[in-house]
Amino acid sequence: MNKHEMNTNETKQRYVYTYACHETERELCLLELKCLFGQPPVHESILLSEWRLEPGTSPFIHLRLDIAVDAGTLEELCEAASRLQLEGGKTFKILCLKEGDNKADYDERRGIERRIGARIQGQAFMKEPDITLGVIRAGERWLLGRCVYSDRSWMERRQKPQNYSTGLPVFVARALVNMAVHSGAARKADGDELELLDPCCGMGNVIIEALSMGQSIRGYDINPLAVRGARVNLRHYGYDEELVKHGDINMLEGTYDAAILDMPYNLCSVLSADERQKMLYSLRYLAARAVIVSKEPMEALLAESGWTLKEQCRIRKTGMSREIWVCE
Repeated sequence: MNKHEMNTNETKQRYVYTYACHETERELCLLELKCLFGQPPVHESILLSEWRLEPGTSPFIHLRLDIAVDAGTLEELCEAASRLQLEGGKTFKILCLKEGDNKADYDERRGIERRIGARIQGQAFMKEPDITLGVIRAGERWLLGRCVYSDRSWMERRQKPQNYSTGLPVFVARALVNMAVHSGAARKADGDELELLDPCCGMGNVIIEALSMGQSIRGYDINPLAVRGARVNLRHYGYDEELVKHGDINMLEGTYDAAILDMPYNLCSVLSADERQKMLYSLRYLAARAVIVSKEPMEALLAESGWTLKEQCRIRKTGMSREIWVCE
């Protein structure tokens, strides 16, 4: 596909991301997307941005539409589609997306697909096309572009060789890493790799998701059984088990760009307020930014420990509710 030929109405490339989540995950989804893109979504199912992100980075994004044509009416979109140039010999199909502001029913969407497809110069192939072109309505604009689907391979890691019954779900672990890494405050101006810390890593859920996204991270846990389990999981997925070591957060040294701290909360790890405050105080000297998870109220302890609360959300699960704080 000739990029310059397709991008007829904009000088700067733009993207549409479609996203979805369960109602119990809504706060987490919106906060993660805000951290990823620097702004919260203004639409319940799509987000427009000039940031190019691999859609599989977020567990909530389903696809990215690389906008090639932006038109005021469907007829204008069809006219622009007639000027598209596909890469030599490649087949295509048109997909009218359900997301966005197009309220057409199933039959109407199929009609839109046929209408646009008939104007494109090339061979249509519905089963396994080389290129899928998506069309979506955003506000008063009709947008057309190439669909890039999310890599959902992370879902295969929902069941690991070693698990805690109260461990973080994979989609939550990915979202926490994105909150720590992709915020403007955590990005390094010189482009160097960020250094992440998980000081209470448990079975390594956060570490494994961070590594799967190409991030540099180290983990520690005061429980030797957790360290052993995390190392089993790291080996299982082909990662270096030495990235996890036995250690107490209050005794750790070093400097990290960001940390993800899942406060211990099972029956064997009941912490007093003083112990939690000591952990938060120690964390402040280890990382410039922190994403903290707890089922206990933390606002007062965060302030007393020197952290400034930037964002907050809640995730709900049967029998358990967890708060997430993004702090600097």
